[in-house]
Amino acid sequence: MVLSFCSLAFSFPPHFLFSMENTYLKILSFCFSNPICWLLILSWLARNIIHTNGIRRTLAWRKKTRKNKKKNPDDENKMSLLDLPDLTLDCILEKLSPSELCVMTCVCSELRDKCGSDHLWEKHVEKRWGRVMGDAAIKEWKSHVATLMSCFRNSNRSSRNNTRQWRSRLAANLKPFSWLKTNHGCHNRGSSSAIDSVMYWYSTLENGKFWFPAQVYNRENGHVGFMMSCYDARVRYDAKTDTFQARYSAHGRRAAEENVTWQRLRPSLVDTESRDLHVSDCLQELRPGDHFEIQWRRTKEFPYGWWFGVVGHLQNCGGEESCRCIADENVVMEFRQFKPESPWKTTVLKRREHRETGNEVCGFYGGVKKLGTEEEVSTWKRLWPSQVLD
Repeated sequence: MVLSFCSLAFSFPPHFLFSMENTYLKILSFCFSNPICWLLILSWLARNIIHTNGIRRTLAWRKKTRKNKKKNPDDENKMSLLDLPDLTLDCILEKLSPSELCVMTCVCSELRDKCGSDHLWEKHVEKRWGRVMGDAAIKEWKSHVATLMSCFRNSNRSSRNNTRQWRSRLAANLKPFSWLKTNHGCHNRGSSSAIDSVMYWYSTLENGKFWFPAQVYNRENGHVGFMMSCYDARVRYDAKTDTFQARYSAHGRRAAEENVTWQRLRPSLVDTESRDLHVSDCLQELRPGDHFEIQWRRTKEFPYGWWFGVVGHLQNCGGEESCRCIADENVVMEFRQFKPESPWKTTVLKRREHRETGNEVCGFYGGVKKLGTEEEVSTWKRLWPSQVLD
């Protein structure tokens, strides 16, 4: 600072210099006598010295590193995973579990793209969730994704500067990979996936963030009033217990249930809502001994549930040797889980032009489905009550 004042002084003409001599002396005396000015001068000098030395040391370190760095011939002969042909790499990635694929996405950007491919995750979704998620659940997931993407587009239109921050907040709230915290710790490595990807769909199901439609056998922990039935519900997975939480829709209240096992779930029907009458297209071919499911509800304000039964013989039938029930206009529907005196033991339906039948005492019977596979029948038989119901 003193040098700058001196150079400034010699740049003026002599007559002006002598006239300003007293002013310069006053300024210099003030600067050297004031402790604040001394602190400013010292801090300015220190910053310049540190900055200059830092640049010199950085340049010296870079030169030294380049000089000492020697090429290792063995490294040139080594082969990385990404050097493999695409087909070979895909075959390796297909053998990995979902958690292992997630860990691989944290290695590098190229592996993140490959391990997040839809064709890899579609197989895991089918294996893990295929038997509990039907077309109705898939349709609802697509609608959910479309809503999220619409929110992103609207956010981009309103404020492009805040889009990245908004997406980060949304992703943080969704926490798509929280299901990996216990066993793998991949959540600390910055895993991410596109919202419309199958990988994100799998992770959202696994961490219980998505409620999807399904049907639950013997609802409300096998309540006696729902034995051998299957009702529509909205369920989500609970990774801690490896079970599901279910919410049922009913007239005047909403019932909920926890610890629903995998064996008690099946996909929900997309073509028939719980309050719609199912179109029966099997009544003409039903014969004694066939297994069926029929819609039933206590009152018309309640949704339908599906109940398991077996086709029986008419009262005037001579038995299996001379059975003519298949040619009769009526068909007997038996529910053998009930006692013979129970009002819900049997009901008779018309084969032609069947509509909802019943009353406020015995309930209302809706559409009928014939069970065509042994797997469907065996599933119901595994749920058979330990004693006959009243």
